[in-house]
Amino acid sequence: MQQTNRLRPFFENLTFDRDDNHMVINFGPQHPSAHGQLRLILELDGEEVVKANPDIGYLHRGMEKMAENMIYNEFLPTTDRMDYIASSSNNYGFALAVEKLLGIEDKVPRRAKVIRTMLLELNRIISHQFWLATHALDVGAMSVFLYAFREREWGLDLIEDYCGARLTHSAIRIGGVPLDLPEGWTDNLAKYLDKVERAVKEDYEALLDENRIWKMRLENVGIIDKEMARSWAVSGIMLRGSGFEWDLRKEMPYELYEELDFDIPISDKMDSYGRYKLYMEEIRQSVRILRQLIPMYHESEPQLMANVPQYISPTKEEQMTQNYSLMQHFVLVTQGMRPPVGEVYVATESPKGELGFYINSQGEPYPYRLKIRAPSFFHTGILQDLLVGCQLADVVTIIGSTNIVFGEVDR
Repeated sequence: MQQTNRLRPFFENLTFDRDDNHMVINFGPQHPSAHGQLRLILELDGEEVVKANPDIGYLHRGMEKMAENMIYNEFLPTTDRMDYIASSSNNYGFALAVEKLLGIEDKVPRRAKVIRTMLLELNRIISHQFWLATHALDVGAMSVFLYAFREREWGLDLIEDYCGARLTHSAIRIGGVPLDLPEGWTDNLAKYLDKVERAVKEDYEALLDENRIWKMRLENVGIIDKEMARSWAVSGIMLRGSGFEWDLRKEMPYELYEELDFDIPISDKMDSYGRYKLYMEEIRQSVRILRQLIPMYHESEPQLMANVPQYISPTKEEQMTQNYSLMQHFVLVTQGMRPPVGEVYVATESPKGELGFYINSQGEPYPYRLKIRAPSFFHTGILQDLLVGCQLADVVTIIGSTNIVFGEVDR
């Protein structure tokens, strides 16, 4: 009689012959609530998390090394692919860093600054709406997902009207912006802002603020005290949700934020519910900023790019009428600009926190070194402290509350 070959099965990270409730499981990288390619190795005692290890690298693209092998203008569209929920904030962070390196940040025309600030705040609104939609869906609130995506689509319509793209915008250039706003765009923006303000109060908050299931899932879950916030260098709403009034738009102003009147909402709740309320208030503040920018746009002169021939291509009119301008444009496109030798670090307040670009220039058309400080990277690391002691069901809530996107974690 033939003997069957009995092989002893091997299961990675799982031990079955135990008398207690201790278990090690993988959460992700395929899990729909992992918000990208996050693999969490969770050590459980029953349903309580006793140890959490975020394992990253499943989306790695070597973006910083790509930057060191591209001329500066060539790399700008690649920044879209970092935080792809708010592409223009990445475009702007990189463009501002290069402008500081060149010493031309004060030569950017006022109209270009107005348009760039408009795009940044519009990106902030659609990013926060996307966060609310996916976070609510993770927790189980299906209706909010549909409402938030409705307004987000209208916001994307505005961005598409401006630059032709909905996801990867590339709507900002080093030295200004490529296009002026289309006719009637500011009127459509004003109508959109009225819709958003009404939706936040009558749809999002009306459905969630006093919803007993929402409050049970978020209140006292994912508490980040002040010491933990400092230790993990969190930023953005994650920091302001722990009671710190810190926003780079106020502390280290750039573009037109010094001229704008807006508040920095903070919360002392330190939990997921407190951070949810901050997202809603930030949408209102962005609406307030955009309403102030509309008259600023109409009062500005119609110049869109800085007039620095050494680094920035001349206008199309100059290229078509002046031989020397055409030659300059050809050299800048084929060989790239050559910034002076030096280094710069520039941080901006992206929808997720502090987004910083470090550039080291050796006077070549390519950066000698480029390093990106992405907020989601730090907000992923904090999970190894934040998840310990919580229940397995709360892991999904806490990951959603951190608002991480893996395009900027696995750079």
